[in-house]
Amino acid sequence: MKTISPIAFFRSPLTSKFGVPRQSGVVDELRGVIVLKPEYNRPEAIRGLEDFDFLWLIWGFSAIRSSEKLTVRPPRLGGNIRVGVFASRSPFRPNGLGLSSVRIVRIAPEGIHVAGADLMDGTPIFDIKPYLPSVDSHPSARGGFTDSHAWSLLRVEIPEKYRRLFSETDVRALEAVLKNDPRPSYQQDAGRVYGMPFVGRDIQFRVEDGLLTVVDVV
Repeated sequence: MKTISPIAFFRSPLTSKFGVPRQSGVVDELRGVIVLKPEYNRPEAIRGLEDFDFLWLIWGFSAIRSSEKLTVRPPRLGGNIRVGVFASRSPFRPNGLGLSSVRIVRIAPEGIHVAGADLMDGTPIFDIKPYLPSVDSHPSARGGFTDSHAWSLLRVEIPEKYRRLFSETDVRALEAVLKNDPRPSYQQDAGRVYGMPFVGRDIQFRVEDGLLTVVDVV
């Protein structure tokens, strides 16, 4: 079998796996750029892409090692219940490959700008395919354990003195990321201060009674 290698890398304001949305499409406010390698950054490689709204990205978990375990503990189930690895989207897999659907924002010389990605900065991308609503969308399909275990979104409070450190676009993305609770599912310590890198700064926050409060930006 031919060895695969990246055709692009992803640029994101999230520079570590902490804080990355657990699924693509969850945080549409989050923007990123697919930067094609020089040998693929040619007009003919993306000819016709402007006629699509969404893409499938096949990429690699660059910050997580592959795993041979056959069961995992999905965050959606609180991190306490095990299911089969192939019945989950856990990053801990025999082969560290991810699949994400992202929305095309614009196509520019520096790369393909997209929204809603669940990739951290520097993630290698192995292939890009157009999303086809006629065959890729199945609105009536069952969703397994996700049908009965919905995410509980947090309320988010970012003091004005910290908001002023970011652009309006970045503030909206940060709020959306925090609202989806970036903490590991097994860590729910009230009052504990967590840190998350975002656009070159460290966002420090705590969560109590469903309210996430940013307490410092370093």
